[in-house]
Amino acid sequence: MDASSLSRIGLAGLAVMGQNLALNIAEKGFPISVYNRTASKVDETLSRAQSEGPFSLTGQYSPRDFVLSIQRPRSIIILVKAGNPVDQTISALTEFMEPGDTIIDGGNEWYQNTERRIQQVADKGILYLGMGVSGGEEGARNGPSLMPGGSFEAYKNIESVLKSVAAQVDDGPCVTYIGEGGSGNFVKMVHNGIEYGDMQLISEAYDVLKNVGGLSNNELAEIFGEWNRGELESFLVEITSDIFKVKDSLVDGDLVDKILDKTGMKGTGKWTVQQAAELSIAAPTIAASLDCRYLSGLKEERESAAEILKEAGLEEEVGSVKSGVDKKRLIDDVRKALYASKICSYAQGMNLLRAKSVEKGWDLNFGELARIWKGGCIIRAVFLDRIKKAYQRNPNLASLVVDPEFAREMVQRQAAWRRVVGLAISAGISTPGMCASLAYFDTYRRARLPANLVQAQRDLFGAHTYERTDRPGAFHTEWTKLARKS
Repeated sequence: MDASSLSRIGLAGLAVMGQNLALNIAEKGFPISVYNRTASKVDETLSRAQSEGPFSLTGQYSPRDFVLSIQRPRSIIILVKAGNPVDQTISALTEFMEPGDTIIDGGNEWYQNTERRIQQVADKGILYLGMGVSGGEEGARNGPSLMPGGSFEAYKNIESVLKSVAAQVDDGPCVTYIGEGGSGNFVKMVHNGIEYGDMQLISEAYDVLKNVGGLSNNELAEIFGEWNRGELESFLVEITSDIFKVKDSLVDGDLVDKILDKTGMKGTGKWTVQQAAELSIAAPTIAASLDCRYLSGLKEERESAAEILKEAGLEEEVGSVKSGVDKKRLIDDVRKALYASKICSYAQGMNLLRAKSVEKGWDLNFGELARIWKGGCIIRAVFLDRIKKAYQRNPNLASLVVDPEFAREMVQRQAAWRRVVGLAISAGISTPGMCASLAYFDTYRRARLPANLVQAQRDLFGAHTYERTDRPGAFHTEWTKLARKS
């Protein structure tokens, strides 16, 4: 092909996310070639490029033609389902790629798969990036948050493209080079884990306000809309307000009340909790949110349990609690409890990232991560700017909970937080995310825990030894013998 007609970049995988990202790239002035195994997807993307543009977007119908239509060194984004489809796509494309070319995997991939592929394509001289893409279909089209990790040379090859297509906030585009290896995928995984926690906490706030406070959906829409103009301003709070406004088109009433209470998932939350366990990082809010998704899937069991326990004499406590509630105070308390719980959830996610960064030598910049999450992504929120500043003040911050500003806010809100959790428990309404966050806060802030007794038990039945508070060394005691002797 004539060099002047070659595309700046290529994208393979034209489901909605792929199409939208390709159109975003083309709209920003970068000629792009697209390819999909199903030809109709290529045609659909070409049609959209004309109707939404026209944009400089070229469709290709074979891996060879696709690769050869891109200027060297080639940069090709793939957006296909994680796992084997990624390997198959890489195999098809690298047959025609040359040393110095780059593959950028934009899917939600397990970070170790990315590290394996980096080594695999390096044998052919090909560079590789594993890039987290957050923001859903709308973000892909209008500006996502991008988390590329892997080859720095590969990143520099497409830096101008990524900075143009990413979401733009007051301090720059929502993209940065994350680090080596699978760091980009790992950061996106933890982002999704924090997202799990955020969504769970918001659902608990809704549950308490609706079932203890007796608020209607119209009132809830107004309250979440008001919260979105303050400290809780975020994408998830904004869309929650919108959800409560939508009427059902099939029957009378609000659509949210007709949705089956079973939450789906794709696996990144589970990966986050597994990694936290492997690295000995406490992430109870994220873990609680994952457990709630599992429990939500047991719809039939839960319905059966409700009937059996009712027959066994269990009485609903919501009514008696609801009658004595000061609605205005409850709304304010729930707002404070939600904010404090969110800080704990983000603190857990950041601590997990720090532990992995140390293990892998990634040298992650936590302030910069908070900055690129300020726009485009699902967890974008106004208080991410304050998280960025917390890590700028102290790059070695042990936890967001002990940043002076956040610590002050936690202390100011903890009384309301405790009232909400206590009220929910009294009413028989589960708030596992808020409870986990509060327990995390209370455990972390205590200089001495009852772990001394647990360690004594371990020494008694397993001779695991223990340390003392008053002198160095490891000690073992014949507990049972001494106890019986006394």
